Amino acid sequence: MMKKFLSNIFLSPNERRLRAGWRLLLFFALYILISIPFSFLFNRLSYFIPIREDLLYNELPQFFAFTAAIWIARRVLDKRRFAALGLRLDSYTLRDIFAGIAIPFVLMGLIFLAEWAAGWLRVESFAWQTQSIGTILPYIGEIFLALILVAWNEELMTRGYLLQTFASGINLFWGVFLSSAIFGLLHIFNPHATLVSAAGIFFAGLFLAYGYLRTGNLWLSIGLHLGWNFFEGPVFGFPVSGLRLYALPNLRVSGPELWTGGAFGPEAGLIVLPALALGAGLIHLYTRNRARPDFQDF
Repeated sequence: MMKKFLSNIFLSPNERRLRAGWRLLLFFALYILISIPFSFLFNRLSYFIPIREDLLYNELPQFFAFTAAIWIARRVLDKRRFAALGLRLDSYTLRDIFAGIAIPFVLMGLIFLAEWAAGWLRVESFAWQTQSIGTILPYIGEIFLALILVAWNEELMTRGYLLQTFASGINLFWGVFLSSAIFGLLHIFNPHATLVSAAGIFFAGLFLAYGYLRTGNLWLSIGLHLGWNFFEGPVFGFPVSGLRLYALPNLRVSGPELWTGGAFGPEAGLIVLPALALGAGLIHLYTRNRARPDFQDF
C-alpha cells in the first residue's frame, strides 16, 4: 500500500516517468548546477574574448546551460527526444524563422508611426551622424547575435520546456497560461519593471505561444522573439523590456506612460495590445494552409 501511495505521488499515472511537477523541480535544480561552471568558465574567457556588448556576454553561458539542462531533462526525466520539443527540421523551418522575424517589423513599425503621429516621440539623432559605419556594424552584429541567443534561450525554456511539461501534467490551455505567466514574472527584475509591464509580457507570451500552437514547432516563435527585440531596440530605438540597447535612432518618448510604456518600452503600454492582436492575425494568415499540429505526446 505504501509503495502504491508513493508511486501515486511521484510517478505519472500513464507511463513510467515522474509527474510533471517533480520533473520541473529537478530541471531547475539541474539548470542551476550546470549554469555555475559555465558562468565561471565564461568569466575566465572574458579576459581573452573582446566582447563589447554586455547582453552577448550574459547570454552566451545561458545558451550552453539552458540547452544542456533541457537536453538532459528531456532524455532522462521526460523520456522524450530533444527535437520533439518543437525543434524538428523540415521544409518550413527557415520560412518560419524568416516570417517570424518579418512580422514584428510590421508591428514595431506601426507602433513607431502611431507614437510619432500622436506626437509622443521625437527622433533626436541617428547613430551614423556621430559614428562611422565601421563602428556601427560591429555593435549591431553583436547585438543581433545576442538577441538570437535570447530568443533561443527564452523560447526553449518557456514555449518549449515549461509549456509542454505543464501541458503533460495538466492540459495545453494551462500549459500556455502558466508558461506565459512565468515569462511575465521573469521580466519583473528588469529595469523599470512594474506589475503592468509583467502583464504586458504575459500577453506577449501568449502571442509567442500562438506561433507554437499554429505550427507545432518553436521556429516561428523563435523568429518572432528575435524580430520583436531587434526591431524594437536597435532598429526603432525603443527600450527592450527595460533594457537600453545600442540603437540606430536616438528617441525621446514623452507621451502618456499608460500608452507608451515609458522607460520599460512598448510592452508596458496599452499600445502593445492592438499590435499583438494584429500580430496574431498575421500568424494566422501565414499558417492558414498548415495541417493542424498534434499535441498529444508531451
